[in-house]
Amino acid sequence: QVQPVESGGGLVQAGGSLRLSCAAPQNLYAIIAMGWYRQAPGKERELVATVNRGGGINYAESVKGRFTIARDSALTTVNLQMNSLKPEDTAVYYCNVVAYTTVTAHGSYWGQGTQVTVSS
Repeated sequence: QVQPVESGGGLVQAGGSLRLSCAAPQNLYAIIAMGWYRQAPGKERELVATVNRGGGINYAESVKGRFTIARDSALTTVNLQMNSLKPEDTAVYYCNVVAYTTVTAHGSYWGQGTQVTVSS
């Protein structure tokens, strides 16, 4: 099964910080991008932050200035540092990896999700 491995998350008070980490599955031919999405109860899954192979980074407007995504040089691991957390950041956070599995075949792979709960 090709699935990213997530760690981190948990319960924190508003204004606190948490750090999420994601390791890409092994044996991928080439990773195109990695990132984090989140889904709150009753809402659709939304982008939080992504980083691509060229180093380009994209943040949701709601997390700009509070969250920072960082990658290792090989783009096999990404971390999401979340500061100044708000109750509205409460959600299940999913790691996503977009990668080629062969020279021509590519896919999008999701982690199982990790809960982040911010209390007011």
